[in-house]
Amino acid sequence: MSSTVGQVIKCKAAVAWEAGKPLVIEEVEVAPPQANEVRLRILFTSLCHTDVYFWEAKGQAPLFPRIFGHEAGGIVESVGEGVTNLKPGDHVLPIFTGECGDCRHCQSEESNLCDLLRINTDRGVMLNDGKTRFSINGQPIYHFVGTSTFSEYTVIHVGCLAKINPAAPLDKVCVLSCGISTGLGATLNVAKPTKGSSVAIFGLGAVGLAAAEGARIAGASRIIGVDLNPARFEEARKFGCNEFLNPRDYKRPVQEVIAEMTDGGVDRSVECTGSIHAMISAFECVHDGWGVAVLVGVPSRDDAFKTHPMKLLNERTLKGTFFGNYKPRSDIPGVVEKYMNQELELEKFITHTVPFSEINKAFDYMLKGESIRCIIRMDV
Repeated sequence: MSSTVGQVIKCKAAVAWEAGKPLVIEEVEVAPPQANEVRLRILFTSLCHTDVYFWEAKGQAPLFPRIFGHEAGGIVESVGEGVTNLKPGDHVLPIFTGECGDCRHCQSEESNLCDLLRINTDRGVMLNDGKTRFSINGQPIYHFVGTSTFSEYTVIHVGCLAKINPAAPLDKVCVLSCGISTGLGATLNVAKPTKGSSVAIFGLGAVGLAAAEGARIAGASRIIGVDLNPARFEEARKFGCNEFLNPRDYKRPVQEVIAEMTDGGVDRSVECTGSIHAMISAFECVHDGWGVAVLVGVPSRDDAFKTHPMKLLNERTLKGTFFGNYKPRSDIPGVVEKYMNQELELEKFITHTVPFSEINKAFDYMLKGESIRCIIRMDV
């Protein structure tokens, strides 16, 4: 048994003291896990756009000081009372949403939501007692989406941890904790394109590229990348995109362009931007009779989706998805196996690697649009 079990651990963490300010590497105290909690050692983490968005405190009341991070791979150090499915030494991926296993959503085969562990970006404390597990000289440091992986050690609810194959390289599969699985699952689990079908991907950021990767895996013959930034097109070819459209190049709606070039519309579309205009275009570009459009991006609060009802009555289907419809504990281990079986390619998503001491470089890369995923090595 580890000598740290039941003890407070002192370790390094990248603390955000203020919104939009560089993270500061500090020594923090990490309390032992309580009931239904797990303390783990983070070996690799990566930066997601969600971290940047809330670090900048856009559209929310700031909750600082805070430890961000939610894409990571780690090893269980100790477990709290009631944890029976994990033990010290297990390899896990923290997930920003959870699977309690008991609520109506978890019991449903159609949903991957969870009443207990649904994502909450405003809560900075643990569910068990409403307190944090991080502190500096007695000052509480808040959690982020229940994961806080920008720390050498963190405490997470057991329902937000996916136990994975210990042979899987954590510096690669850690990117499956959020955006990559979201885009991949949106295509494979929700859009479900068939071999030889046509798919339009709206937005070629990390999530959109993962959606394209899903279309490639499914065997789609035409994968049309739609983006306002043509500089992304060449990179997107690595993920299966073989045709490209920039809506700004046309004087008519891009959905009309797609319908014309595909003899009535694509079989499937996946929207990954959060733009209400892209959402409408993604729906209206699918073929009547069988076309399916899947919305992934998160719109602004006041946006309204508007289309003519005949678009639906003519047998087009509109769907939404959260985390690619993957149940975190049940399904993510299988996604890892797709990588282990060389069906899913993850290396091409990883554009940069930095040591933990240089974590702010990861923010710079993303803010400049230079990275898809930057891996942060915690052991350096």
